Amino acid sequence: MSIRERKWVSGGAEKTAWVVDYFDQNGKRHIKTFQKKKDARDFDAGTRIQVKDKIHVADRDTVTITAAGKLWYDACVGAGLEVSTTKQYEQHLRLHINPFLGTVRLNEMTVPKVRQFLDDLRDNGRSPAMQRAVRVSLGALLSDAQERGLVVRNPVKEMGRGKARSRSAARHEEPVVVGVDLPFPEEIRQVMPTLTGKTRVFWMTAIFTGMRSSELRGLRWRDIDFKGAEINVSQRANMWKAMGSPKTKAGRRTIPLVEHLVKALTDWRQECPKGDPDLDLVFPTGIGTVEDHNNIVTRWYQPHWVAVGLTKPSSKLDKDGKPIMQAKYTGLHALRHFYASWCINTPADGGLGLSAKVVQDRMGHSSIQVTLDTYSHLFKKAGTGEAMNSAAAALLG
Repeated sequence: MSIRERKWVSGGAEKTAWVVDYFDQNGKRHIKTFQKKKDARDFDAGTRIQVKDKIHVADRDTVTITAAGKLWYDACVGAGLEVSTTKQYEQHLRLHINPFLGTVRLNEMTVPKVRQFLDDLRDNGRSPAMQRAVRVSLGALLSDAQERGLVVRNPVKEMGRGKARSRSAARHEEPVVVGVDLPFPEEIRQVMPTLTGKTRVFWMTAIFTGMRSSELRGLRWRDIDFKGAEINVSQRANMWKAMGSPKTKAGRRTIPLVEHLVKALTDWRQECPKGDPDLDLVFPTGIGTVEDHNNIVTRWYQPHWVAVGLTKPSSKLDKDGKPIMQAKYTGLHALRHFYASWCINTPADGGLGLSAKVVQDRMGHSSIQVTLDTYSHLFKKAGTGEAMNSAAAALLG
């Protein structure tokens, strides 16, 4: 490799540039020009190491973010990822990554470039959650390009070094708040007497198993062991009503059932609409097909909070300019959070007093960090007050 100065006259003025002339690990010659000698030296030093390690990628051998994104997306589809996942990746590329970075070549991607990209997303109205999701997709795109030999660096990973904990906290957001993210026990007791039929059994199953909406929609009668009083979670229904495995290995789990729920499910089985025997669904539509998530939320769930007066103002206004009231808990995930709190709370508080590890298993969390990020503050009741005094008295005799 060599660095040489190049001079020429343009418009009556003398111009100067610095040229790096080198051969890559495949014996191919490349020439790269810089305005400053310092930049040429920096490139020369870095390229020498890359060529020695046989990982160098010349500018003319790389591609744009748009082209790399297509390669990555096609690989995800070819790998058989869920339709909902690949659809999300396609939207990230089309709506967020390509509009800002599409014409940028991979070798031009740096940590400052990624930082500017995230700032651009924020300044153009993307939510914090969307910024995080798109950043993950961009990092995956660059990793795929690295494996293909199209780029040496992944600045998204470089940017994230030493920040794994902050990323985890950002992903799981703030710890859940009782009365905001999940109902108080008395609120559950207020709603339950108003429920009947399939709706009541659905609420009970959500409250006493903590299953996700997709898992409830995909639950089959064959997954319920009535004699052993437990449910085996083995599949889920996606937004297009297609069945598939739980997203993670931890999603496959066994959840014990209380007697009240076993009886409610036994009675409901006699009334449940019969449809496709291969579907064998516990909570199907009236003709036995897969139920739509939005239909459950708007018909089986939210109206019952409103009916008992558990509401909050929405962003919509009525004809008088006053906020229209909506359900206090708008999403089904509130019942999943409630189940977690019921597992965690001590028996004295009407809960089960389970350990964090058992709660993780019951919830199907991919790691115990997810459980602790979300619910650690609910464990604080354990080992305090009367329980602590009793333990001290027993130790001291």
